[in-house]
Amino acid sequence: MTEVSLSLRAADVARLGEQLRIVQDAGAQVIHIDVCDGHFAPDVSFGVPIVESIGRATNFTLDVHLLVERPERFVADLIRVGARGVAVHPESTTDLLRLLRMIRSRGAQAGVALLPGTPVETVSEVVSEMDFLNILSADPGTAEETYIPQSASKVKRAAELRSRSGASFELHAEGGIWVEHIEELLTAGADGVVAGKAAFAEPDPKASLREFMHRASNDRGERPGAHPSES
Repeated sequence: MTEVSLSLRAADVARLGEQLRIVQDAGAQVIHIDVCDGHFAPDVSFGVPIVESIGRATNFTLDVHLLVERPERFVADLIRVGARGVAVHPESTTDLLRLLRMIRSRGAQAGVALLPGTPVETVSEVVSEMDFLNILSADPGTAEETYIPQSASKVKRAAELRSRSGASFELHAEGGIWVEHIEELLTAGADGVVAGKAAFAEPDPKASLREFMHRASNDRGERPGAHPSES
C-alpha cells in the first residue's frame, strides 16, 4: 500500500489544530514534520516542542525530516517525544553511519534525505542501516518548492540501487508533488509520497487530500526494485 504523508510545512500554522483535524477526517495517518534551523535550510520551522504537542494531541504517526546542521543534537529528544522515523541529510553530519545507528538504537526508523543535487550513490555504503530513503523532488530552499521533472528518474535509480544491494529500505518522494506527478513517481519505484500544497493550498483541503490519496492507492503499475513486502 502506498504511504501518503502530509507535510505540515505547507499548513497554515495559525490554524494548525483545524488543519490537523482536516487531515484526520480525510483518513491520513502519517504527518511529515520538517525541522529547519535556518542554516542547513534557509527557513526556520517546527522544533521539538511542536512535535511533542502534536504527538500528545493526536494519534498520527510522526515522521520527522531534519534539515539542520549537526542533527545528532536533536535525535534523542525527537524520538523521546514521539517521532517514529527521523530522516537526516548526508551533508549535515560528519558520520552518517553512526547517526543512522543512533536513531535505530533509540527505537525509531532511520532515514536519509537527498537534496535534488545529491547523487543516489551517496548512500550506497549505508543501505543496510537505512529504513527509508527520501528523494527530495523540489528544492527546499525555494518558497515555491517547484517539482523537479527529473525526480522520477532519480527515484528509479534509487530503486535500482535497492534491488542491486538486496536492501529493504522504503523509498519516498517529497517536495512540490501534485496529483499529476503521482503516477510517474510510483511507476519509478516510490513506496510513498509526501503531500503538501497539493492538499493545504487548495480551496477544499479535505477533498484535495482524499483525491491525492485515492490516486496514490490506484496508480501502482510495474515498478523497478519494488519493496519486498509488496506483491
